[in-house]
Amino acid sequence: GKPLLLIGKAGTGKTFLLNSISEALGLEHRHYNASLIAFDDLVGFPYPEEAGDGIRYIETPATVWQAESVLIDEISRCKPEHQNRLFSLVHERRIQGLKLERLNYCWAAMNPCSTDQGIEDYYDGSVPLDQALADRFAFVVEVPDWDELGEADREQVADPQGDGAISRDEGRLARVVRDSRTRLPQTHECFRPYAVAYAVAVANALKQKRVRLSPRRVRVLAGNLLALTAVQGEAPDSALFFLGLRTSLPQPAWGVEIPNSVLRAAHEVAWDQAFLQGDKKWLNDLILEPRLDRKIEKLITQCPDEDIGAVAVQRLLAVLNPISRALFAFSLYPAVLEGHVPVGSEGAAALAKTAQPILEVEGEISWQEGLQQSGTTHPEVDQCSRVLAKLRGKRKERARQVFYHLITSKVPPGEPETIERDLNRCILKVSSSLRQVA
Repeated sequence: GKPLLLIGKAGTGKTFLLNSISEALGLEHRHYNASLIAFDDLVGFPYPEEAGDGIRYIETPATVWQAESVLIDEISRCKPEHQNRLFSLVHERRIQGLKLERLNYCWAAMNPCSTDQGIEDYYDGSVPLDQALADRFAFVVEVPDWDELGEADREQVADPQGDGAISRDEGRLARVVRDSRTRLPQTHECFRPYAVAYAVAVANALKQKRVRLSPRRVRVLAGNLLALTAVQGEAPDSALFFLGLRTSLPQPAWGVEIPNSVLRAAHEVAWDQAFLQGDKKWLNDLILEPRLDRKIEKLITQCPDEDIGAVAVQRLLAVLNPISRALFAFSLYPAVLEGHVPVGSEGAAALAKTAQPILEVEGEISWQEGLQQSGTTHPEVDQCSRVLAKLRGKRKERARQVFYHLITSKVPPGEPETIERDLNRCILKVSSSLRQVA
């Protein structure tokens, strides 16, 4: 079983659920409170080997050596000096470098650690989990509170029947686990390319929204999607992959909330990327490509036809941020006017609408001076001028056009040197791509 972390408010049943699962599976279970635990509680009391060449540990009913499942409760209250030891337990199933041969399941639970909790939801001592530790949990599941439950779920939660009884389900959960493991090899054989394509695409889409998934996390996500597919026992659908995405992100463990709209948009793009074919797949590849100059190259050298090209231009102009949109249109428009790019009349018109204001900059530049200041220059003009001073010829003229357009359009250039570098890449890519298709 992959490491699992539950995050939820007090009283949402995290501990009860995980302890009940261990009972239903008939596991040798250990439940530790991370805020109170001492390392000796895990390993027992050390004593030297008779030969004097090593250390053994005296086991107790609480030590971890014979455990088949472990729950580390309140892990966000763990003392910092214990986190490294828990790291090896969660990730490697080892303690003091020794393999825990019987351990199959490692679970943890914590209260939310977000810094914007309301006063009623404040949990003193619940701190963000170390990102390296959080990234070792394959599944990170946020447990719903009362307001998020449906009526049927509320009635089940409120029903006291079975309190204090050992969780017995006549082996149903164990059969689900066994059957899912049996199906997993075939699931990999049939659906691994789709899961990998989805994981790569969603990581690229989230990166464009400044949400980073580590390379390890992308691999974990693909594995989680295959595991969920094996549990479902049939071909995956969009809802299953979205569930897999939501429960595979470690950010909630260190207090970062990713808006659902961002996740949904990334999921839809990634789902299309993984399962679409033909022209639709090409279009999706183009939208997902993170570098602007490579988008331009794909459009010039690989576009299937003018109709798809027109759709591609309109889609890109809709999703690109204002700076990237300006660079894209300004770089590509001259080649489109000469008929070298297959985007049709609709694509050309859409590009013209964005490119013309850059080619013919009109507008006012205004700024506010301090009470004791006079004769100052616009701070962004000053930044851009320092970049322009290093340039020559047409490269300088192009950069000036773009900078002044952004400033008069009230779009802060931010990092002018980076913008100019990206602009030059796009111009060079247009030239090389046109030579390629000539």
